[in-house]
Amino acid sequence: MSDAITAEGLVKRYGEVTALDGLSFTVPRGTVLALLGPNGAGKTTTVRVLTTLLRPDGGRATVAGYDVVGDARRLRSSIGLSGQYAAVDEHLTGAENLEMIGRLYHLGAKRSKARARELLERFDLTDAANRPVKGYSGGMRRRVDLAGALVADPPVLFLDEPTTGLDPRARAALWDTISELVAAGSTLLLTTQYMEEADHLADQIMVVDHGRAIARGTADELKDQVGGSRIELTVTDAAELETARQALARFAAGAVRTVPESLQITVAVTDGPESLRQVLGLLADAGVRVRDAGLRRPTLDDVYLTLTGHQASGTDPQAREATR
Repeated sequence: MSDAITAEGLVKRYGEVTALDGLSFTVPRGTVLALLGPNGAGKTTTVRVLTTLLRPDGGRATVAGYDVVGDARRLRSSIGLSGQYAAVDEHLTGAENLEMIGRLYHLGAKRSKARARELLERFDLTDAANRPVKGYSGGMRRRVDLAGALVADPPVLFLDEPTTGLDPRARAALWDTISELVAAGSTLLLTTQYMEEADHLADQIMVVDHGRAIARGTADELKDQVGGSRIELTVTDAAELETARQALARFAAGAVRTVPESLQITVAVTDGPESLRQVLGLLADAGVRVRDAGLRRPTLDDVYLTLTGHQASGTDPQAREATR
């Protein structure tokens, strides 16, 4: 299987800020690579370089066989891009937005209209096709934006935080659409801070921080890399949270993660069942009331926190250009 995307030692600087610091990776054709990382990790800068919106200061990259610098003009007809915020004209109808994109791709008036109808039906927007986009919901705008990225039927798609701001139902619907595109043969590079999104959609996940790749693998491989079982425990009284945290810290194989809002404590341990038994005994002796306790394997949230030192925020608002 040949690679649809290759990046070799990409470097991008904004003054004294290094957004990409020798980033290298490949994406085989017909697969999904998810880029995970905190704000400022370089995710959006990577997308902008690969879609010819930014010129790298070092390294090289190819997409669909075209060099992102030397073949930028020809490359643009082979890619689709959906950014963090829906890039639609709210004064035009959904149909007019897609027809306009088709004309910009030089598809001609007839083909642009036909393609717009196809995509409006595919994204369940036919009933709203002739309404101005300013009256659309956030999920509908998102679907129009993603449809726009598909007007030219590109073999490679770049989706930068595609479900930011969507409610869970709209997010799940968009996941289904993305899965259908990949099943039909599209190659996808996805940036996200939703752990469940990467787990659900990606064939491979690459964790980036400070413009460098710090881990890559399938979701299961990354979870295995972190290793160990997790004790997850919830107390009934906020006043007992610190006592419970100290008890769990005695068995911790890593940092103790406390979420005061939910009165929950999570910690990695080496001998899960025995550690849980002893922890519950200590808490009972200390009079700490436990609402819920159990063992689980690592999640992508655990991977993210362990590798980057940051807890995933769940959203990735637009950051200033110099920090991306």
